[in-house]
Amino acid sequence: MKKILTSVLLLTTLIHSQSSLEWVTHFEKSNFLETPRYTETMKYFQKLANFSEFAVFDSFGISPQERNLNYLIVSKDKVFDPVEVKKTGKPVLLIINGIHSGEIEGKDACMLLLKDILATKEKINLTDNIVILVVPIFNVDGHERMSPYNRINQNGPKEMGWRTTSQNKNLNRDWMKADAPEMQAMLKLFYSWLPDFIIDSHSTDGADYQYTITYGVEKFGNIYSGTAEWLTEEFIPSIEDGVNNKGFLVHPYVYLKEWRKGLDAGIVDWAATPRFSTGYAALQNRPSLLIETHMTKPYKDRVYSTKAMIETTLEFLNLNHQQLIELNKEADEKSIEELTVKKQYLPLTFNNTDKFEEINFKGYNYYWDSSTVSGTNKLVYNNEKKDFKLKYYNDVIVTDSVLLPDGYLIPKEWEYLVEILKLHGIQVEVLTADTMLDVTKYHFNNVEFSNSSYEGRPQVKFNYMSFTKNQAVSSGTFYVPTNQRTVRVIANLLEPKADDSFIKWGFMNSIFERTEYFENYVMEKIAVKMLEDNAELKKEFESKLIEDEEFRNDADARLNYFYSKSPYYDKNFNVYPIVRAE
Repeated sequence: MKKILTSVLLLTTLIHSQSSLEWVTHFEKSNFLETPRYTETMKYFQKLANFSEFAVFDSFGISPQERNLNYLIVSKDKVFDPVEVKKTGKPVLLIINGIHSGEIEGKDACMLLLKDILATKEKINLTDNIVILVVPIFNVDGHERMSPYNRINQNGPKEMGWRTTSQNKNLNRDWMKADAPEMQAMLKLFYSWLPDFIIDSHSTDGADYQYTITYGVEKFGNIYSGTAEWLTEEFIPSIEDGVNNKGFLVHPYVYLKEWRKGLDAGIVDWAATPRFSTGYAALQNRPSLLIETHMTKPYKDRVYSTKAMIETTLEFLNLNHQQLIELNKEADEKSIEELTVKKQYLPLTFNNTDKFEEINFKGYNYYWDSSTVSGTNKLVYNNEKKDFKLKYYNDVIVTDSVLLPDGYLIPKEWEYLVEILKLHGIQVEVLTADTMLDVTKYHFNNVEFSNSSYEGRPQVKFNYMSFTKNQAVSSGTFYVPTNQRTVRVIANLLEPKADDSFIKWGFMNSIFERTEYFENYVMEKIAVKMLEDNAELKKEFESKLIEDEEFRNDADARLNYFYSKSPYYDKNFNVYPIVRAE
């Protein structure tokens, strides 16, 4: 009998061993030094879906180089449609890997974790109360631009992808403007599923320190206050304890106050703008987690620490799934109530004050030495571990905000902006009749264009004046009501002073261009007639000549002065075509 039991045990062990070998990833086979190419990666995820009744592998778009943008859906209820998933009452976790495809730890970490969940089922319990969406590689074209020389600061893998897409677009600056086809596809996926929690996996640059992995969450005025409180008081302590207990040193994301001074000047916390994934999730009233492993750590440690953080997040969300659902529902409802009914101010821009606290920080000893290469002092790290007292600038304040109107009116000729709004899940109506409405309009001045392109766009800065009037609005005009759950996204796209507004991103630069001009000899005659007919204008002009020497000595400025006050002047020049319906 004992021999039979021993034989059964050995056979079971052998079968389990063979089964485990079948699921060994490329990362493991390479002695933890490599990451698989696109085709091998997608085959592994498809294999998981084929093997498990709890998973489906699907496509949500196609890249400019015609690679499929794929994602894996994991549902223990075997429900794979977003509408039906909502009916289960389970929250949806979206994990995005390879938005910067050279920073690819998340892909290999997810393969390891999904093997434990779907293949061996050792961790199938992590799907008890949550549905998981995994995007193995977001920037698929950049991923295939593989080279050992793509990230000069990074310690492995042996070959890695490129930061930007095949069109040289940085997807993690594109969440609002949605220039890239990949991002347009992602926003459709986001809107159709409306995930309850988002994880975005990266590897960081910057200072050297002992921590293998760092993280960021939005907890300032750019996110619903209840969500910020939940992340600060419950999620952060749990994630730090969980990752530390799994054997990895973890710290909030390290962003240097002054990059050229290293840690000497201290580190800062901040509110992410919505061009980034976490800032965008905040506008959508959803909590998110930014994962940033440390670039100099071995690739093996970076992958396993990422796995530890994703696994810890899953553990937390499974325990707090109902709370998460209720919190997100509350955030949607309260955003509408506070911003459109009670008319509270919506924060748009943020900055750090000079206040700081001193924190303990596990770094490496360093010193400054003269450099014959750069001709200045260079930063030199050694391998000596050292605990520092660092200044941590984490006092973030609102620097500008806005009271929202009932809605925004977009002329029909700017319909392409409406198509982007719809990608974000924003509901847009169309006026079916001409009507008179009280509107607020913006008139720009002191307009300055950037000297170079940023993220493929020439950006613009300006000041503006606003004025309210009753005006006719024509049938076919688009109307964007603010009393919807996407109210924060709406304001950040349509209010000019928001950092990621359409106008600041250069979507409407043509409104800053004059297209009609005068001949001086014609304008001279008209100006004389204007002076003769308008005593107030004559007085104003003469005062300006006395008070403004630069104007007095500039012939073109003097003629432009009269042109701008004549009926020939373009009344739409520097005027924002989108108006606020009050």
